[in-house]
Amino acid sequence: MPGFSFDTESGDDTESGGLVAKGSRGDNAAPLSITEISQLLKRTVEDRFGFVRLRGELSGVKRAASGHFYCALKDEGAVIDGVMWRGNAGRLTFRPEDGIEVVATGKLTTYPGRSKYQIVIDSMAIAGEGALLALLEKTRRRLEAEGLFAQERKRPLPFLPKVIGVVTSPTGAVIRDILHRLADRFPSHVIVWPVLVQGQGSAEQVAAALRGFGSLAPGGAVPRPDLLIVARGGGSIEDLWGFNEEVVVRAIADSPIPVISAVGHETDTTLADHAADRRAPTPTAAAEIAVPVLGELAAAIAEFGLRQRKCAKRPVQLGRERLEARAQRLPKPEALLQGPAQRLDDLSERLRRGLADRAVKAREQLLSDAARLSAPLLAGQWRHARQRLDSARLSPALIARPIAEGRNRLDALERLRRQLDPKAPLARGYALVSAPDRPLIATREDAAGQPVLTLEFADGTLDVLPASGRGGKPRRPAPKPGQGDLF
Repeated sequence: MPGFSFDTESGDDTESGGLVAKGSRGDNAAPLSITEISQLLKRTVEDRFGFVRLRGELSGVKRAASGHFYCALKDEGAVIDGVMWRGNAGRLTFRPEDGIEVVATGKLTTYPGRSKYQIVIDSMAIAGEGALLALLEKTRRRLEAEGLFAQERKRPLPFLPKVIGVVTSPTGAVIRDILHRLADRFPSHVIVWPVLVQGQGSAEQVAAALRGFGSLAPGGAVPRPDLLIVARGGGSIEDLWGFNEEVVVRAIADSPIPVISAVGHETDTTLADHAADRRAPTPTAAAEIAVPVLGELAAAIAEFGLRQRKCAKRPVQLGRERLEARAQRLPKPEALLQGPAQRLDDLSERLRRGLADRAVKAREQLLSDAARLSAPLLAGQWRHARQRLDSARLSPALIARPIAEGRNRLDALERLRRQLDPKAPLARGYALVSAPDRPLIATREDAAGQPVLTLEFADGTLDVLPASGRGGKPRRPAPKPGQGDLF
């Protein structure tokens, strides 16, 4: 059999043959256990490779519930497992994903439970700007697919915000530039939420500031901003990386307040710019976008006022011009009155002649009638009228019937008067409410406004006071002049 030999001269089994393992001549090394050899390998590897830097592509990235981070680093020809304990994993400045090329620093060790060797990673960074840009593009496509950068999500900025919230470093030149520009254009109430703008924890602080501003209640002790500005000065892609973090992008997209992103210079673009409602090329430009120029507003208002006054005066001016033009085309008053004056003179003359002629004719008729107005003639006419009166027969029914009809109409009117008499229901228990200046009070509101009310019953009247209000005590009337106070 291969690997076994048998010594026929001595008859003893060697180390390569036989059923029972025996030590060979000159051998003083005892067999090692698996645990012992694993520990020896572990110490050897850790002593030899106590500090290494590896460059490779992340694969199989996963984070355990304990917070530890597990992955594999690979290149074209080999793969090595990696583990990063929770404390170091929490200090990562980027989100590890499959396919990202990184440089990992740590030490090699072995895992006896599986007879594998692995690297315990102390720190990890993206391998070069190209890999960083590749990660940025990958994150951008993923968030864009979720609709966080959609144009329909963009909200219009308020024209004149009363309160502006600024998320930036309180010690940098950015906040000074923003405050200076706001003071020049339109002095506003600014609330600064100080945060780190680069380095470890900067993304979490920026996201917390955005959510903090959004959680402020309107009308509270701290006024809620109408507009937010997320600002940072220029820098490298590593310096601006915090504004590419997913936590910042989602905080901007979820903000209930419109956001202006002013990160870096004009050529710098971050994912925060895509998620914001408006991107400003610089922090100073963000202040210019946030508020208009006070002087320009004043000039525009003055211009509008001037145009308004011109518009108000223009119809009057046009009306005056039209009136003057039409007045010039009207004839002179003297020319208008010439015809009627001449006609009046003609009619006056005709009236005078007509009256004179009428007087002459009346005088002649009176003289001709005087002959017929003699005493015997008048006496004869009187006697004739007396005879006609004596011969007339007057029936009593002709006089009684109109009297009866009139009495019936009078009775009907009397019955109607009794029905419409407002004091008639007093005998049935009703009362009539009046006031000194009001003959009739019909509503509770009118009654409450009177100082004194008079209740008229069937057997007399009674003065009362209205209550001072709902649930209030009645007011005591002022004593009448000449009446003593019993109390």
